[in-house]
Amino acid sequence: MDHVTEPLCDAILSKIHEQIERTDHLIAMLSPEQLNWTPEISGAWRTAIVLGHLLDCLAGICAVLVAVQPEKLAYFNRLRETRIETPHTAQEVRDGLALYQKHIDAGFAVLEDADLARRIPTAFVKSGEPVLTLLLGNLEHLINHKHQLFMYLKLMGASVASQDLYRFRTEVRPR
Repeated sequence: MDHVTEPLCDAILSKIHEQIERTDHLIAMLSPEQLNWTPEISGAWRTAIVLGHLLDCLAGICAVLVAVQPEKLAYFNRLRETRIETPHTAQEVRDGLALYQKHIDAGFAVLEDADLARRIPTAFVKSGEPVLTLLLGNLEHLINHKHQLFMYLKLMGASVASQDLYRFRTEVRPR
């Protein structure tokens, strides 16, 4: 049976795709030596650590999806074996983004709009939080670290601007 269109899930997935695409765009701007760069800010992470953490943000989205459909998405647990804490190349991270996007797409294929209101227990809230809240929290986490990468690029002298962070929408005019 084909996946029935779920407008809310489709809207969330579209935004996740957008953020992955913009994150990939920023990562593609990095030179190999920039992976070892650290801003002169107390406690700042090396660029490579930020990149590994971006993948962890996507792993969080996958964790929510598997919590909603544990039987159908049990194979997601293998993603833990692919975790890259400190990547050696930007391409390694870009490949990781593609892998996580593939899994996120599969997770959303079995997610229904009604699932967004379901409460899922978490490590922080034993009584559970709505799936939508958990998905948005993980998306926010990704967006914040994408912005961190953007600022790192800016501090390293890259010519980055708002269009590197956001996909600007335009109105489609009827013919």
